[in-house]
Amino acid sequence: MNDAYRRLKARFARIALLGEAQAMLHWDAAAVMPPGGAEARGEQLAALAGLAHELMTAPAMAEDLAAATAEGEWDSANLALMRHAQARATALPTALVEASTRANAACETVWREARAASDFARVRPWLAEVVRLQRETATALAAATGLSPYDALMEGYQRGIGAADVEPIFAAYEGFLAEALPRAEALQAARPAPLPLPGPFPVAVQKALCREMAERVGLDFEHARLDESLHPFCGGIPSDVRITTRYTEENFAQALLGVLHETGHALYERGLPAAWAHQPVGEAAGMAAHESQSLIIEMQASRSDSFLGFAGPRLHAAFGGPAAAYAPANLARHWRRVERGFIRVDADELTYPAHVILRFRLERALIGGDLAVDDLPGAWNEGFARLLGLTPPDDARGCLQDIHWHDGAFGYFPSYTLGAMAAAQLMRAARAALPGLDAALGEGDFAPLRGWLREKVHGQGARLGFQDLLRHATGKPLDPADFIGHLTERYLVG
Repeated sequence: MNDAYRRLKARFARIALLGEAQAMLHWDAAAVMPPGGAEARGEQLAALAGLAHELMTAPAMAEDLAAATAEGEWDSANLALMRHAQARATALPTALVEASTRANAACETVWREARAASDFARVRPWLAEVVRLQRETATALAAATGLSPYDALMEGYQRGIGAADVEPIFAAYEGFLAEALPRAEALQAARPAPLPLPGPFPVAVQKALCREMAERVGLDFEHARLDESLHPFCGGIPSDVRITTRYTEENFAQALLGVLHETGHALYERGLPAAWAHQPVGEAAGMAAHESQSLIIEMQASRSDSFLGFAGPRLHAAFGGPAAAYAPANLARHWRRVERGFIRVDADELTYPAHVILRFRLERALIGGDLAVDDLPGAWNEGFARLLGLTPPDDARGCLQDIHWHDGAFGYFPSYTLGAMAAAQLMRAARAALPGLDAALGEGDFAPLRGWLREKVHGQGARLGFQDLLRHATGKPLDPADFIGHLTERYLVG
């Protein structure tokens, strides 16, 4: 390690601390900030983004990157990631970074009102400004990286994965879904209907249950919080993780499964290598990797027959009513029910990728200039009808349902389905490595799975890219066949 590399580590630690401050301000805005604070919050976030960008693009940074040397696998990977981050940053002027951050914060605030009113026209001009700035950002990044504009945005969420990688995977899944969905629906219709889960479900009871289940999975509330927000998310920093959910007295599963999902994200953040905190190599491997960790907890483990056997009696004790309603088989009929619906976050495993495929195609068209923001609601409804045979009755259940685009997150959506596929692949490998895994889940014991993930995924930080991370954990790169096999076993076997 030479002096240039030591200085780089100090500079990147300072940039990371600014990023942590931004993360906490984002959490506050989503969870507790009064509406009147939105304009000031946008200015705060823009100022922090500008400061971080100025540090990243300072001449001294480039000089030290040119002179730096590092030995050892982790330091070498860290230096490579530093160079990658600096190259992306120098492609963008500070004024554009600040303008985008400010526009995203403003648009997100208006989106909350527009979604509540199901009024796309209310947020349209704000979204148009976000898209304009994202196109400008994508064009600048493309010129610097040699990628297409949309791929340059995707790279910001998951290195090494582009549209050309995603397209054939999504096209193949669309073909699979066209045959599998009606088959799954027919098999489901031939079985007894699930017994109703009798509500109402008091929110106070749900909150206590969600916290208990998050702790059971392994979340340490000495370093975490659980709060409410309009859109569930995991934020904060590795030593102070913030997860949120939303509650309704009519359906406890929405909150509980949301918490289990976000706890998977939180465990990843908590399990990152502490020795490399505030360094690029100490971060998560990307958002597809991150989504694999939320989905292996929520979809693979928490909806397994084993865990349902553990959860049923505890749910019955919490909410009362007929015990038969909380029997594992009945919970499975509810939590593993295939149903075409409009809302992505409520979708089952089989139809969920269709929601992502739609968003991937639309955001790619928006960034490429092939779709105008004014035409988004119509394009959304047309694409949704083609994929799932339904037409959203209003914009709240159509193009207004997600926060991502209104917050400037273009290129993120493919990570959800790539993550679901990786989760199935990881769970298959974990079961092979841990013969007693399902028995442990039946006792509500996530320690074996958590320990395996800590070794194979969390503790690797960003040392490995997405494909190499999967090779390290499972012996092969992403293999969608494992996801198809999982869905076939769970939904297509009579």
